[in-house]
Amino acid sequence: MSQTLGLSRLAYSRVWHQVSASLPHHSLSTQSSVTPPSLGRLASRIAILLMGKHKPIFDPSTDCGDYVVVTNCAALHTTGNKKWRKMYYRHTTRPGSLKALTMDALIEKQGGSEILRKAVSGMLPKNRLRDKRLARLKAFEGDSHPYKQNLIRFGGVAVGIDGWEEAVEMIREKDKERI
Repeated sequence: MSQTLGLSRLAYSRVWHQVSASLPHHSLSTQSSVTPPSLGRLASRIAILLMGKHKPIFDPSTDCGDYVVVTNCAALHTTGNKKWRKMYYRHTTRPGSLKALTMDALIEKQGGSEILRKAVSGMLPKNRLRDKRLARLKAFEGDSHPYKQNLIRFGGVAVGIDGWEEAVEMIREKDKERI
């Protein structure tokens, strides 16, 4: 059997995914109808999409991941007291230059998108592909973003928007009638 079975240009093409940080998600939230996904669950799902682990052609040494657009980062959900106790450190390599910021101070200074970017960066493999993968993460504080035309659509409804599952079911029903 050929080792290249199933590899095609279509499999390597990059797709745009949209994720909302404020809407409850059935597979990412512990209480699916009440709370939005926590920061860690959201970041791990985004890291999987950026690496391309959801594709059948995944290979750790190739960059076959997709683009991810995250909206509503200003409303990131964290559990416990992480918002006030979690510290972010940076150092300039000079003696005595260790700086520390709490999560709420960093959100106030740079926004929730930077918190999400740091969380996703920590979940990506530490190799030469990390910066390229992280560059495909587009995070925005509100609902508006310039990538609306690039998102995956079923029946004219973007994936992740309310009602996209119904659009997929309608397309599947039409395909069954056609066959």
